[in-house]
Amino acid sequence: MTTARAIRLTEFGNADVMRLETVDVPPPSAGEVQLRQTAMGFNYIDVYQRMGRYPLPSPTGLGFEAAGAVDAVGGGVTALKPGDRVVYMNAGGVGAYADRRNVPADKVVVIPAGISDEDAAAVFFKAMTAQFLVRKTYAVQPGDIVVVHAAAGGVGQILSRWAKALGATVIGTAGSPAKCDAARAAGCDVAVDYTLADWVEQVIAATGGRKARVVYDSVAKDTFLGSLDCTAPFGMVVLFGAASGPAPMIEPEILNKKGCLFLTRPSVFPHNADTATFRANAKDVFDAMASGAVRAAIGARFRLDQVADAHRAAEARSQAGAIVILP
Repeated sequence: MTTARAIRLTEFGNADVMRLETVDVPPPSAGEVQLRQTAMGFNYIDVYQRMGRYPLPSPTGLGFEAAGAVDAVGGGVTALKPGDRVVYMNAGGVGAYADRRNVPADKVVVIPAGISDEDAAAVFFKAMTAQFLVRKTYAVQPGDIVVVHAAAGGVGQILSRWAKALGATVIGTAGSPAKCDAARAAGCDVAVDYTLADWVEQVIAATGGRKARVVYDSVAKDTFLGSLDCTAPFGMVVLFGAASGPAPMIEPEILNKKGCLFLTRPSVFPHNADTATFRANAKDVFDAMASGAVRAAIGARFRLDQVADAHRAAEARSQAGAIVILP
């Protein structure tokens, strides 16, 4: 038996409900590996779960992704060995905010040489999200016009750069002039401040009046109805988050009136439900990192004992790029 420092919650609410505790970590069971975690990723779903919007059993840990080194392997694990550098998302549920943890071996992938633990933790969950969005939900093609909301955020920057590498014209939106600058730096051809009353008109004007084949919307409440207006006939609106709150309810008929639009609400986990698919998608991500189509844009680093500050920064939308939590 060994111990770990881990974030635990016994109630849900603001950032102060998170507590750093010392917990026991048993030897890995059959099919598991024990990791010494060196970097943890932050994702906005962590905020929703901490608040209780996505209910978790209590008490609970928090966090979906981390990178680190294998310290020990359980029975039956032959594809991994102590010393291997690995990264995971959603391995055994929440609990990634810790410096040591046991996780299922089939839920981790080896980090290729040339990619640091911090970069892997910063990008993996977000890049796996971008991967199914640009490859599967709507397969971006050369010449497509693509709109990416929250293009200065962790997923948004990856999504924008990857869509650009696939040959699309990328129009990003963000919530301030500074974030629009970050969106342009991430590969957007044009960036528009979606807090402005005429942001829809600006998006359409940026392409000479042409609307988008696909709009990727992770903001929802503040942007969703405008997203419908930015989409070309027979185009797709992909709603994959709700940073500003849930999207307003609509009658299905509005999709017909706006141009026979397609609307979908996908999620990363069903797209990676089995090990073979998960590892194939991860290879796609690592290949995109090697080519430069995906980059780990780390906006800030916080220690495990500063995790409340990380959450507050994310909720204030004061941070462009990915947040990494270090032991």
